[in-house]
Amino acid sequence: MDIGSTELGERDGLPDALSVLLKEYPRDIWETSPGFNGLIRFWLDRHMMFRRLLGMLTTETEKRLDQNTDPMVFKERVSRFGSLLVGELHGHHNIEDAHYFPVLAKKDPRITRGFDILDRDHHALDGILNRYVETANAVINANAESTREIGMFLQETRGLELLLSRHLIDEEELVVPIILKHGAGGLS
Repeated sequence: MDIGSTELGERDGLPDALSVLLKEYPRDIWETSPGFNGLIRFWLDRHMMFRRLLGMLTTETEKRLDQNTDPMVFKERVSRFGSLLVGELHGHHNIEDAHYFPVLAKKDPRITRGFDILDRDHHALDGILNRYVETANAVINANAESTREIGMFLQETRGLELLLSRHLIDEEELVVPIILKHGAGGLS
């Protein structure tokens, strides 16, 4: 996939040149690899939490549009789960940008550019998350019977889900193989 954009929302994966370690450590062997440790498991669990929260928010919003959820219960869930998602994503990205990515980038110069791409993703996601918060707040503050804001929130949630999925897959396919090959030294 060496041809094409590396911008989030425009790519369908990382360029082939950045997948050299993924070829050596494909997903299907990660958990059985000797280097698969608590750090990798914890990190992948965080990613799964983000996916689950977005899935839950999508389901709750669809249920509300179908009028299968009480409006106040829906607003409370959007507030609680949306806040958790956004707060945890910001914290996760800050740790990666400030600590993990600089350490990992030094472990294998062939894939350093990949960490630049992931860092750009984080900056792009900041703006998307700001818009997401605005849309969530509009739902929370809207008239209980208004479907316009709920529809907009569903659209934002699905859009975030797509972009975040692309980012998380690319991040996993860059980070896990480098830790499996070179170890987690310097990350704790």
